[in-house]
Amino acid sequence: MNDGPDSNTKVDDAASAASEAAARETAARLPVVLQVLPSLDVGGGGVERSAIDVAEALVLAGKTTIVASSGGRQVVELERRGVRHVELPLASKNPLIIRRNIARLAELIERENVELVHARSRAPAWSARAAARAAGLPFVTTFHGTYNFGSGTFGALKKRYNAVMADGDMVIANSQFITTHMKENYGVPEARIRTIPRGIDTARFDAEGFNPNRMIDVSTRWRLDDENAVVTLPGRLTRWKGQLLFIEALARLKARRGADGFRVTGLLVGSDQGREAYRRELEEKISEMGLGGNVQIVGHCEDMPAAYMLSDVVVSASTDPEAFGRVIAEAQAMGRPVVVADHGGATEQVLAGETGWLFTPGDPETFADALESALTLDTEKREALAVRAAVHVRENFSKAGMCADTLRVYAALHETRAR
Repeated sequence: MNDGPDSNTKVDDAASAASEAAARETAARLPVVLQVLPSLDVGGGGVERSAIDVAEALVLAGKTTIVASSGGRQVVELERRGVRHVELPLASKNPLIIRRNIARLAELIERENVELVHARSRAPAWSARAAARAAGLPFVTTFHGTYNFGSGTFGALKKRYNAVMADGDMVIANSQFITTHMKENYGVPEARIRTIPRGIDTARFDAEGFNPNRMIDVSTRWRLDDENAVVTLPGRLTRWKGQLLFIEALARLKARRGADGFRVTGLLVGSDQGREAYRRELEEKISEMGLGGNVQIVGHCEDMPAAYMLSDVVVSASTDPEAFGRVIAEAQAMGRPVVVADHGGATEQVLAGETGWLFTPGDPETFADALESALTLDTEKREALAVRAAVHVRENFSKAGMCADTLRVYAALHETRAR
C-alpha cells in the first residue's frame, strides 16, 4: 500500500474534486434570492456584512440576487460585487410604512422573478414575510441578536414584534447561544433551525501576508508609545459594549502594577454614531480613573487588520450577551490573544486558556486578572497561541463556510417548494 506523497496528493485532489462537485450541485439548485435589511450603513455590524457576503457567494455561484434596504455607504461595495441593490424605506419602524412596504416588496418579487426571500431584521421582516407568503415563496430569517423584550405589557408587545424573526420556513441562528435562546423564548422547533456561525473573511484577516507598513500608518495616526503594550476594545461606542468596564479593569491593573510599571495603552476603537454624551462620559471616566495618558478613544478604523496587528490583546467586554461578536474571530484569525466576557455566543469562539481568557461578565476584578494573564505571556507561548487561534478560526468561523452553509439552506428550501 502506497502511503507516500503521491498518495496524499491523490487524496487531497479527490477531496477537492468532491467539494467542487458538491458546490456545483448546490449552485444548480439555487433560487433567485432577495435579502431584506434596514440599511447598508458603514459600521452597522453583522447584519450588513452577512448580507453582502452571502450575496457575493450567490453571484459567484452564477445566480442573480438582489438586496433591498434604505441604502447607505456600503451599497457601493455591494454593487462592486455584482449585486443589485433596490432602495426601499425598510429601516422605518412606522407601522404605516411597514404596511406599504408589503406592496413594494411584492412588486419587486414579481418583477424580478424572486424565488426566495431572506429577512435579516425585524421591521423589514414583517413586510417581507407578508410579501413572500402572498407569492407562495420560501421565507428565511436570520436571528442576528437576542432582541431583548423585558417584562410586563410592553415586554409582551415587544416579544410579539420580535417573533417575526422566529417565523421563517427556516430560521438561521448565528451561534448555539442564539439557537437555545430561540427555543426557550420563541418555541422554535429544532427542525426549523439551522445553526450557522458568523463567518469572517480569512483572506483579509490573515497575519501571514500582512504588510507591516499598514501598522506604521495606523500607529502614527494614533500616536502610540512603542514601549507600551496595546490592549484594544473594538466596537461602536454604546454602553452595553462595556467601554466603562474596560476603563475600570485597566485602572485596577494599573493599581496592581503601579504607575511606573503599568506600561499599557488601552484603545477604544469604534464610532460614537452620534452618542456624544456617552463619549464625554467615557472621557470623564478616563480622567477620573487616572488613565489620561493610557486610554485613547480613536474612533472608527478602516483598517481593522492593522489595528489587530498593533494589539497585544483584543477585548470583548459586552455587558449583555453577544449573539456572536465577530471581533473575537477576527482578532484570533490575526493570531491575537483575546479576553472575553463569559456569556453569549462570544464564548463559543474561544478555546479558554489556549486562544484566550474568559472573565465574569460585568466584573472588573476578574477582567483585570484575565488581562494580566494575557499580557504576561512569554514569546514562545504567544507564538504558539497565534498558530492555534488562526487555525481555530479558519476551521470553524470562515466566511466561505458560512456562505456555503447558507446557500445549502436556500437550495434545500427551493427544491422542497418546487416538488
